[in-house]
Amino acid sequence: MSGPQDVGIRQRGRGGPAGRSPGPLSPNSEPDDEHAAAYRTREREGFSIEKLLETQEASVALVATLTLLAFALRFYKINHPDQVVFDEVHFGKFAAHYISREYYFDVHPPLTKLLFGLAGWFVGFDGKFKFESIGDSYTENHVPYVGMRALPALFGSLTIPVVYAIMKESGYSNIIAAFSACLILFDNAHVAQSRLILLDAPLIFFMAMTIYSYIRFRKLRYQEFSPAWWGWLLAAGSFMACTWASKVNGILTVAAIGIAVLIDLWDVLDHKKGHSMEYFWKHFTARAIGFIGLPIFFYLFIFYIHLSVLTYSGPGDAFMSPAFQETLRDNELLMNSQEIRYYDTITIRHKDTKVWLHSHPERYPLKYDDGRISSQGQQVTGYAHDDVNNYWQVIPTKALPETGRGRIVRHEDIVQLLHVSTQTLLLTHDVASPTMATNEEFTTWAKDDHSRYNDTLFHLRLVDANPGGAWKTKAGHFKLIHVPTKVAMWTFPGQLPEWAFNQQEVNGNKQVSDKTTIWYPDEIIATEDGEIRSKEEIGHKEPKSMNFFKKFGELQLLMLQHNAGLVASHPYASGPFNWPFLISGISFWTQNEDQKQIYLIGNLIGWLAATFGVAIFIGIMGADLLARRRGIEPIPAPVRNRLWNSTGFFLLIWAVHYFPFYLMGRQLFLHHYLPSHLASALVAGAVLHFVLSETINYPISVRGPATRPQPAQKADVGMKGPIVVGVFALLMFGLYIYISPLTYGTPGLTGEQVNARRLLNTWTLHFAAKKTDHL
Repeated sequence: MSGPQDVGIRQRGRGGPAGRSPGPLSPNSEPDDEHAAAYRTREREGFSIEKLLETQEASVALVATLTLLAFALRFYKINHPDQVVFDEVHFGKFAAHYISREYYFDVHPPLTKLLFGLAGWFVGFDGKFKFESIGDSYTENHVPYVGMRALPALFGSLTIPVVYAIMKESGYSNIIAAFSACLILFDNAHVAQSRLILLDAPLIFFMAMTIYSYIRFRKLRYQEFSPAWWGWLLAAGSFMACTWASKVNGILTVAAIGIAVLIDLWDVLDHKKGHSMEYFWKHFTARAIGFIGLPIFFYLFIFYIHLSVLTYSGPGDAFMSPAFQETLRDNELLMNSQEIRYYDTITIRHKDTKVWLHSHPERYPLKYDDGRISSQGQQVTGYAHDDVNNYWQVIPTKALPETGRGRIVRHEDIVQLLHVSTQTLLLTHDVASPTMATNEEFTTWAKDDHSRYNDTLFHLRLVDANPGGAWKTKAGHFKLIHVPTKVAMWTFPGQLPEWAFNQQEVNGNKQVSDKTTIWYPDEIIATEDGEIRSKEEIGHKEPKSMNFFKKFGELQLLMLQHNAGLVASHPYASGPFNWPFLISGISFWTQNEDQKQIYLIGNLIGWLAATFGVAIFIGIMGADLLARRRGIEPIPAPVRNRLWNSTGFFLLIWAVHYFPFYLMGRQLFLHHYLPSHLASALVAGAVLHFVLSETINYPISVRGPATRPQPAQKADVGMKGPIVVGVFALLMFGLYIYISPLTYGTPGLTGEQVNARRLLNTWTLHFAAKKTDHL
């Protein structure tokens, strides 16, 4: 078996300073003279089975077989079930919105969803089916869902030859490359994710292509700035951008490659290797173009396409600012927004809870349950229903012209709000609110009593408005700031007691910058003369324009906020500690009649092999470090360099895609580990190569001072590699077939058969038979 040392690309000195050596975390390393000599010795030994297995023809046949198997397993019965499964309810719906061009909002970047929309359009989907609920029938609604599912299945299938190619380009043998590919090929979780309209299969494919391209780029480090070097640099940056633009956690691939690039640049900066600063800045600039400039441009371009397609009002409008919404055709804010003039009677609603600002003749009780005393003023509350007690008239505090635009209410105006039903003015003062002693009570005051005039003054501050901007219904989001005390009018989802009819409390919040203090005028009930301006008077409105970068920035901020806000509990959520050991999975779909189910769970044999591969590598390197502290070198330098540079690079990918989840407070699921699982498969292949073929020097002294051990002989694996990998692949395939009813959702299983497939008692499968005790 040929090892990673047999890469055969020794081109030192051709493109860079003489004597330059590979930097740390280089995905491949140079063949050293000792190993090259060993390889030439094996070449002179003539024909062998091992040699036959490592020919180019064998490699092509092997990767072709793996790829055909990948397509077969991922496209098998892809039409089942003909119902909406798990998160197809989201991502299928987004594809429909692209076809109908209706604006939607999602926490993930749009690339893969754009591809789903393109695939749907290509196979004839009209976008009318909206994927409302899990279990909705595709067949009854004539949805060409197989064509849409074929896209992730294609990406999932092509991931297998890419994994094989990663290992081959890193210098590993055909057998070792096949081993890593089999860990993904026969994994039930990867197959299940690849057969549905979900984001993970494209994400993982783009991640694998990023790794592959970066390795090809690093292998040309002695042909720096050549066309091929630039080509693979830009390819790595492009695929990295695709990963980033496919799903929000694709940013972890950017971080992993970024760390490797920084380590590489640190090596280039080393003056001991004769590198000038001019030489360093040339490398820095090239990498800045390929790994920063190009990905950012591509990421922006994907969002430009996204926003250019979604030009009509849709379900995502409510998430966006009024200015953003008014760029969408048929948007309610655009079509129905009217400028508010003084003495107009309006209704006001809270942006988050949607309750109306409300008042009624009933008063606050003299004493609250906690013993505090109130002002006994008229109650001001938030009410969830349309009512005449929601009507407020805007009163000016300045001289107005008789007619014209001078009567329009504007940003930064000081106003009073008159409650129409009771003819009292809105007021707040330094009295504690009913349920929050730190906030001010809101009440009203008779309009003819001017003794508390100042307490009825409010500063109208429009959100994101230009100086002098007009206040408009629907679009005029605002904060109402009390002039004397500087508190903002606020409400929250809690209910007041029965004395306030369980309505929502309205009070004065000292945290004026809090985004939950935003309200908006809903509609104009009447003008000063009692008339309503008709829609004909408003006229037809064309969508407004908004700078792309403003729209992009607003969308990115909302994506981050809402992604962090996904903290609700879920019965199939799991923590990162569970993922490497496959403690639990996710129920995707069930059919009670035939006891069929799709349960996302990995192949336990392959999953644990990958996890143990990571653990063994960390143990090997840790033991080596400890031994070297005592003057012992158990692993020869060339082998050790390969472990650090090649396997260490894979471990970096695994760690960066895994450990950040410990810092996240949002919902997490097993499928979040799939990118790390792919990286762990690469680590496991490298570790298997080391175990089967590398040289290890064992210390011979157990007492006294440490002595340098004598070199051991190179282990010749012979047929060990093919036998080990062959047996392992058969075991994985056998377990894959055994668990496949949970992967494909067919055939249905009896309760006893379900119990038999619960390999760990933490797997929460449906239709399991109840266990009974027998005497």
